[in-house]
Amino acid sequence: MQNLYTQLDAVIAAHSEQPCLILDDHKVWKFKDLQRVVAAAAGRLKALGVTPGDRVVVQVEKSPHNLALYLATLCVGGVYVPLNTAYTEAELQYFVQDASPALFVGGGDRTDVTSATMDVRGEGSFFADTLADGIDKLDEMAAALSITPRQGEDLAAILYTSGTTGRSKGAMLSHANLSTNAQALSTAWGWQADDVLLHALPIFHVHGLFIASHCALLNGTPMRWMDKFDAAKVQQALADCTVMMGVPTFYTRLLALKDFPAVNLDHMRLFVCGSAPLTEQVFEQWQSRTGHTILERYGMSETIINTSNPLHGERLPATVGFPLPGLELRIADDDGNPLPTGEVGTIEVKGPSVFSGYWQMPEKTASEFRKDGFFITGDLGTVDVHGRLSIVGRAKDLVISGGYNIYPKEVERALDEMPEVLESAVIGVPHPDFGEAVVAVIVPVNEPVTLTQVDAALGSQLARFKQPKQIVNVDSLPRNTMGKVQKNALRATYQDVVDQAVT
Repeated sequence: MQNLYTQLDAVIAAHSEQPCLILDDHKVWKFKDLQRVVAAAAGRLKALGVTPGDRVVVQVEKSPHNLALYLATLCVGGVYVPLNTAYTEAELQYFVQDASPALFVGGGDRTDVTSATMDVRGEGSFFADTLADGIDKLDEMAAALSITPRQGEDLAAILYTSGTTGRSKGAMLSHANLSTNAQALSTAWGWQADDVLLHALPIFHVHGLFIASHCALLNGTPMRWMDKFDAAKVQQALADCTVMMGVPTFYTRLLALKDFPAVNLDHMRLFVCGSAPLTEQVFEQWQSRTGHTILERYGMSETIINTSNPLHGERLPATVGFPLPGLELRIADDDGNPLPTGEVGTIEVKGPSVFSGYWQMPEKTASEFRKDGFFITGDLGTVDVHGRLSIVGRAKDLVISGGYNIYPKEVERALDEMPEVLESAVIGVPHPDFGEAVVAVIVPVNEPVTLTQVDAALGSQLARFKQPKQIVNVDSLPRNTMGKVQKNALRATYQDVVDQAVT
């Protein structure tokens, strides 16, 4: 295994005159344009003292120059550490201290580490005057570009987790992790030479930076590059694309457009959804409105993509498909013992895309891996007789009421089938008698939903102990940037909401 950028650079060079990035202002970067800016960025990284293995922490808005900086970091053998642009100064301070970077690139200068600025146009102290030197200078730099040799196990990136259960952990991903997963996805999703990817995802996260970008770059196909998701703009852009990757919010917001689909979607080859669960209602509405069946997959920062519904074959709602080639997956009990087919347990995985551990957290790393090498994902799931995986929730979200295990996803599915409910999130809150009580946080379609309505709808579907003891109506559910409902925030907000007289 070699430096991932060696593979990507060969593809970029072979497609040099073809479109690579089609921007919101309709300007087009050809692959050779990307290669030029990568070369300029690589030269600047070296000038700023970045050597192989050094961390480069980046907190900038999505742009073609941001993508080039990521590729340039790979090129020089650095370790790319992307950060959400929404992080506060206090949060940023933690990441800089933890990663100990050789360089920080952001919207402003820092005094505690070598830093450079860069905005969405590539302007700032990072590129300095390089981009203003003209095409001839950039061509010279591209011709002289030297890719730093790396081994497959060498670090390529560190992705910090959201930190909902404690301080954020840096998942260490190698060149081999990224390369093998990108190749597996290209095959699993049948990437074609004439594909055009609609890219409206952020690129400080695995989904947009690795899963989406790598598939297009590895195959030399264009990306319709959008700075951010805008439902109306995305609807129009679909006319010129064949593949879209998104989070559930993308699909719900498109379906909310009164004229969707305003463009004919017969030419679309594939709609992929991940990073958060897709409701069965959205799955079915999309199928009804567009004639396309969304392909759901399952992944996480530590493992990139684990499973995918099939490109050819049945895609079932509320399932995330089968393990990718080379990945082992099992459903296990608390001690790591495999459970029988159909039983709910912890999802554990082992394979070439699974990370090596958490940055500077050897004890945490050791606790998250079994002795036989399986990584404990913390997700709860079940596998059917065909090997198809369904996720029932996070282990930390499990509600234990009166000694009974309650899986929030099961209750949420029943709630979401109610015509009065737009979407729901089920949490457990303290209860003096049962230990925990089920609370349903509901976004209503119109009028507030009552506990009486919920009792009537769920009474014939779920055992009484699974049913909510209290209902909270809200305008929207709190989500992170990838669309995942932040249940820790809901638990903190509504921990005292249950009337303790209710039994």
